[in-house]
This record gives sequence, structure tokens and C-alpha cells, in this order.
Amino acid sequence: MKSEQVTCRTSALEAVIFDMDGVLIDSEPIHFEATRALLADLGIDYVPDLDENFFGCTDHDVFHALRARYGLAADESELAAAWVARSVGLLKGPLVPMRGVPDVLLALRRSGIRLALASSSAPAIIAATLNGLELSGLFEITVSGHDVERGKPAPDIFLEAVRRLRVRPDSLLVVEDSFNGLAAAVGAGIRCVAVPCASTARQDFTRATVRLRDLTELLPWLDACGLVRLS
Repeated sequence: MKSEQVTCRTSALEAVIFDMDGVLIDSEPIHFEATRALLADLGIDYVPDLDENFFGCTDHDVFHALRARYGLAADESELAAAWVARSVGLLKGPLVPMRGVPDVLLALRRSGIRLALASSSAPAIIAATLNGLELSGLFEITVSGHDVERGKPAPDIFLEAVRRLRVRPDSLLVVEDSFNGLAAAVGAGIRCVAVPCASTARQDFTRATVRLRDLTELLPWLDACGLVRLS
């Protein structure tokens, strides 16, 4: 296993909070197609600008920016709702999980670690994704970006997860794939493992506790830190 950082904290680990998009599933092609099709209906040839750094943002934040960029008449809530509906339609049927899903999550649960999900996606997208990945019921709590006032990179979503789990932030670990998600976790006082996907690999993860190549490296790293015993 190779990583950018190897420093481990010794605080006991009670729960792991997973991001969804880019961590459990490579959803970027699906989200792009939903955005392209929606804007095409409005006469716009959409080409994503990665410098806008939408990764980890809520649909409302994304369409607030897109509405301003293209001068759209519809308000951001209407656009976001239409986009969510298109995305849910594209998420039907069996979905392809990221490497390590669900084996790593199941191994954590067998080791006594509680599992939570904190995703900027709308509740309907979360439900469709977990159903398509056959992960429904695996997470003890699920927090959507729609459940909090501010989306990532603000810490609100992880602070809400802390509240629902009723544990100290230093007993948690977040698994994220984006700079915005990492910033949110750090802002909430939670250590964060960065597992970038192809779309976020060039983002800045220097504040992560460790950067891993994929989710399969999480268990060996936790075992080396003494946070989870695999045997």
C-alpha cells in the first residue's frame, strides 16, 4: 500500500462515514449525462468545466452556478428537481460498484465498526444508488446534503452525522474522494481518508490523514494503525 501520508492517530474508532459518489460508485458519467440532457432541452450545449469544482457539491449549489453561467430563466430549485428526476432514471438497474465495495464495508461491520453515509446527493439519488448497488440497509444513518443548511465544503453534513451517531468527532473517520468533501470533514474535526476517483485524482488532498489508491487499501491501513483488527 502506498499513500501520501502514513501518520495514524491513536483515538479509538467507533464509526466510518462514507461519501457515496466517487467512493461507492463512479457516478460522474451518470450525473454528467443527466446535466447534459437537461441543459440540451434548454438549448444549451453543456461542456463541464472542472475548474468550477462541483465535486461534492449539492445539486442546488451546482445549478445556482449553472443558472448564473447560462442565464437560465428557471430557478435553481426547479432545475435541481428536474436533474434529480433524470439522474434517478439513469440509476435504475444493477450498478457497478467501486473496487472494494461491498467487501470492505461488510468487513468493517463484522469488526464492530458502525457505518454511516454522508452524501451531498438528494435523498432520491441516494436511495436509487444504494438500491442499485444492493447496499440498502447497510448504513446505520444516512445524511443528505438536503438535510443541512450548507453543502460541502461547509462541515454541516458531517456535523449532522456526528449528532445522529451521538459520538465524539475524534472517534470517527470519513472516507472522501473530493477536496470539498475533505474540507468539510476537516472543518467538522474528523480525520479523513482520501480515496480519489478518476475525476478528482488531481485535487489537493494534503490535509487528509492518508491518501489511498482505492478502497481495498483501507482495511490494511486501519489494521496497521491499530484502529481495526482484521483477525
